[in-house]
Amino acid sequence: MITEQQVLDALKNVIDPDFNQDIVTLGMVKDIAIDGKKVNFTVVLTTPACPLKDMIHRACVNAIVYYVDKEAEVKVNMSAKVTSPKKEKGAALPGVKNIIAVASGKGGVGKSTVASNIAVGLAMKGAKVGLLDADIYGPSVPLMFDMENEKPHLVERDGKTIMVPVEQYGVKLLSIGFFLGASQALPWRGPMASKAMVQLITDADWGELDYLIIDLPPGTGDIQLSLVGSAPLAGAVIVSTPQKVALADVRKAVNMFGHKDIHVPVLGIVENMAYFTPAELPDNKYFIFGKDGARNLAEELKVPFLGQVPLVESICAAGDAGRPAVLQGDTPQAVAFLQIAGNLAQQVAIANKLKEEKHLEKA
Repeated sequence: MITEQQVLDALKNVIDPDFNQDIVTLGMVKDIAIDGKKVNFTVVLTTPACPLKDMIHRACVNAIVYYVDKEAEVKVNMSAKVTSPKKEKGAALPGVKNIIAVASGKGGVGKSTVASNIAVGLAMKGAKVGLLDADIYGPSVPLMFDMENEKPHLVERDGKTIMVPVEQYGVKLLSIGFFLGASQALPWRGPMASKAMVQLITDADWGELDYLIIDLPPGTGDIQLSLVGSAPLAGAVIVSTPQKVALADVRKAVNMFGHKDIHVPVLGIVENMAYFTPAELPDNKYFIFGKDGARNLAEELKVPFLGQVPLVESICAAGDAGRPAVLQGDTPQAVAFLQIAGNLAQQVAIANKLKEEKHLEKA
């Protein structure tokens, strides 16, 4: 007879590489059921977007067959419970587990495109996701999600007007662009723009979310600082292109989030427009803007590198058509965005674990 203890002992040989501990010690193994040679149990991951899901699944099956019984019939149910950093009592958006800022040191690097595709990619992997377009002066979410004619519902609660986000491709969406005409500009000074951004966060019914992605305007100014003061961020993602002029501004963005008065972890850097591959030469890569600039900078700054996005015309066309490129099936750009979404979810889980350990040390 196979026993539950045998199963647990075998699974202690399965190490989660993110946390360098076995999955039993981490409390990831649940609901063990044994019927003769049939072994059934659940592994609870820290995110449904975990890029190591298949690897852990195979390792669990192999561990039971190797350490317990080579004739065992193993069924592993892969589940997920998204972790969240510890929040102060009364913090904004208690139903949102992780708030992630997507930023760039300068404009024109494809930050909104990356933010949109990350949000949809996480939703495709089974997470509950929201996307806030905090680029008050240049909102792009309505166009990128084919929602230009949509308007969020407004409801009154306790004498306060609350916005109900619209939804597309499994992502809850909110943007100042939903309240403006297509050609209407906002001649607002910094404090007014910052106040509008804070209202989009706090005066909205986001419900229960695993991840709220906030697409920030480029730069390191009022709106970025207001966000840090108004919402507990799990971390930030910096988007860049490979050329030196963009990388110089990445340093500024990383330094801003790492400032002693801000102290928001940088979850990683994404290199957009990394290389060009002609359709007729699918095995060739042409590094038009330089090679591996953001990757090398991430290594220098000791922050994670989340991935590269190729320079593909269809990414731009997809944004203009309101259907993010991550939805384009088994294409290089869709695969790249899905991998970046998974890598980001992985880094969020690691950051949350580190925060939890530091909190326990202080306690």
